[in-house]
Order: sequence, then structure tokens, then C-alpha cells
Amino acid sequence: MRQWGLLVLSVALVFLAVVSAPLAQTPSAFERSTLTIQTESGLHKFNIELAITPDQLAFGLMYRRSLAADAGMLFDYGRPRKVAMWMKNTLIPLDMVFIDATGRVAHISERAVPQSLRTISSRVSVRAVLELNGGTVAHLKIKKGDRIHHAIFGD
Repeated sequence: MRQWGLLVLSVALVFLAVVSAPLAQTPSAFERSTLTIQTESGLHKFNIELAITPDQLAFGLMYRRSLAADAGMLFDYGRPRKVAMWMKNTLIPLDMVFIDATGRVAHISERAVPQSLRTISSRVSVRAVLELNGGTVAHLKIKKGDRIHHAIFGD
């Protein structure tokens, strides 16, 4: 009987280790903010998390199982540079909106495949990347040249 107890305890500890591993890797809490995307069809407000530190920039939306329709994550690189993203450990499809230093959409990559190791490039120098639920870009008709309003762009 004691062996069964040890076996159950061992299985429970392994389960907890596997389930909590992503949580242990989570960087410090992301700052929250709002931003607005200005398109031909109007203004679209999003509640976002800001990825600013190197750990936050690397972790992003990994291990998330869902994202609210009006939510996203803004990766702020501080100064313009070419950026490469991937979907490792990312469980939901995402649209990536690459934004120049003035807040203009410079490039878009739609419906990135969850867990893909394929590199997704900004193609040009950008200040930030906005990740939204896959399909949001098409739904809102976001296009190159549209304006993103947020404090990091001087708004």
C-alpha cells in the first residue's frame, strides 16, 4: 500500500512540474495599456500588454490558450530595427502588425501558425510589433500605412 502512495505522490509531483514549468518561465508582469488603430473604417481600441524588457520581448504570448477579441501585445524595441518573430510555444494563431517609429503600419503578417519555428520578418526597420488574434487584421481591414496611436509613438 505504501508503494501505491509513493507512486501517486510521484505522478502528482511530475504533473505539477510539467504544468507549472511555463509559469516559472513567465517574465515579470507585463504593464497594461490601451492603443487605438486608425483605419479607413474608423478607430479600433485595444487593451494591450507591453513587452519591454528582454525577457518580456522573448516570452511574448507564449503558452496563452486564448486572447480576448479586443486584446493584444505591443512589443516595444525602443529604437527602429529589423525584427524577426516566431511562434515557438505560442498556442494561438496571431496577426503581427509591424509599426515604424512614427506609428505607421510598415508591414503585416497574418495568421501566424501556432508553434511554428518559421521566422516572420519585419522586412524593414520598425519600432514595435503589435500581436493580435489571428484574423483581426482582415476583419478590421488594417493595412500598410494605417496609424497606431499609443504613447510610445508620441500620442
